[in-house]
Amino acid sequence: MKKNKLALLASMGLASLVFLSGCVSVDRKTGNPTGLIWNLLGRPMGEAIKFFANNLGLGFGIGIIIVTLIVRLIILPLGLYQSWKATYQSEKMNYLKPILGPIQERMKNASTQEEKLLAQQELMAAQRENGVSMFGGVGCLPLLIQMPFFSALFFAAQHTKGVAESSFLGIALGKPSLLLTAIVAVLYYIQSMLSLHGIEDETQKESMRKASLMSPIMIGVFSLISSAGVTLYWVVGGVIQIIQQFVINYLIRPNLRKRVAEEYKNNPPKATSHRVKKDVTPTATTQIQHKPKNNRNAGKQRNRK
Repeated sequence: MKKNKLALLASMGLASLVFLSGCVSVDRKTGNPTGLIWNLLGRPMGEAIKFFANNLGLGFGIGIIIVTLIVRLIILPLGLYQSWKATYQSEKMNYLKPILGPIQERMKNASTQEEKLLAQQELMAAQRENGVSMFGGVGCLPLLIQMPFFSALFFAAQHTKGVAESSFLGIALGKPSLLLTAIVAVLYYIQSMLSLHGIEDETQKESMRKASLMSPIMIGVFSLISSAGVTLYWVVGGVIQIIQQFVINYLIRPNLRKRVAEEYKNNPPKATSHRVKKDVTPTATTQIQHKPKNNRNAGKQRNRK
């Protein structure tokens, strides 16, 4: 199950980046973005960037930063809701550690595939009985709602007229920047490490630690082949995610911890009542083998008496 979680999270991360670049189509002849998402979201974002850059004279770098902040603030409630659900499930796992821990230990130390499978089934049953989501309660809907905004902003930072010819703090926005790539990778790594805060279950923590490395690696690779204008947008997003993670860790998580304790106080957690066991029903062969043998001499002994 641990490997399945890692594969799922990695697939979700890769699919997010693919969706990010595929949500807005690009005209092959002109090289310009097109489509419904671009017309509804991307084009207005591009105009806003040009407004801050040209009309207010702030430059395209500041324009990208301001528009990114505005968009991120608009979709922040969705991000916080998604993080809230994941943190809620995490706190449930922490509270249920006395019940789930021994099962996870048996699964970890299983000597055979059959023993491991039995422990996995028992763990899933215990989680189900105590209202714990197997995948951490992370729903797809909030992410799907946010993706068009991310995609539109991605293309606005890359294709808005004037961005490619401008610079920000001496960095050409139309070309890849190693400096911004390093910064964005570090920011997303910090955010990934902060997301592990408060997780007490070592198995879950180790699984999330490995999966969390996918985000900075992928964002770093994409930054190497993207223009600095796009990487600047990711830098701002990384800073906001770090701030959001601090809010989750130090404001939301303590309240959720109290809530979970109160919930299980009113409805005490229980170990699975239907443990998965091996089938120990005697087979026909074993019944024959254990069938009592007839004592052939019993009659003769009675006659002698």
